[in-house]
Amino acid sequence: MAAVLIPLAQGCEELEAVTVIDLLRRAGIEVVTAGLDNHPVRASRGVVLIADLNLDEALKRDYDMVVLPGGAQGAEQLNRDPRVHDLLIKMATNGKFTAAICAAPKVLGAAGLLKGKRATGYPGILRAMNFTEVTVTEDALVQDGKVITSRGPGTAMDFALALIESLAGTPKRDEVESQLARAP
Repeated sequence: MAAVLIPLAQGCEELEAVTVIDLLRRAGIEVVTAGLDNHPVRASRGVVLIADLNLDEALKRDYDMVVLPGGAQGAEQLNRDPRVHDLLIKMATNGKFTAAICAAPKVLGAAGLLKGKRATGYPGILRAMNFTEVTVTEDALVQDGKVITSRGPGTAMDFALALIESLAGTPKRDEVESQLARAP
């Protein structure tokens, strides 16, 4: 079974975090949530999330993918944490998946993972960072190799389904999606 780490920072976008956690778990993928500290995480709209572990504990094992939820404040917290940058670089070096949504693709860029890649994010977030070697698109979802990025809360479900497909294949993605009673 694939294992995914989702770091949860204060101010993260709860819709993105919870949607990804929920859908990956529906797919039978092991999800570990990790707070940057030992406190409950107050997300951007005031929802309080309780992480499974703190990040130091979570980093004692290996993962197949790391997913960064967005939210302006949450992404900034992730970007300022050297453990997150070290983790992203380790994941990329080992050929593992890295994924980010909304404002969080800027963390991938700051860690050097978007160099020479196509990526998307919350409108304007990547362009504001002046990443000169990144092809920024307005697409809702972009996968370039083992890097997956998405635009924001409105794309969270499609983002989560793409993560499932990358880790568990198209049949599993289709199975999970069929249970969601989405509009045709």
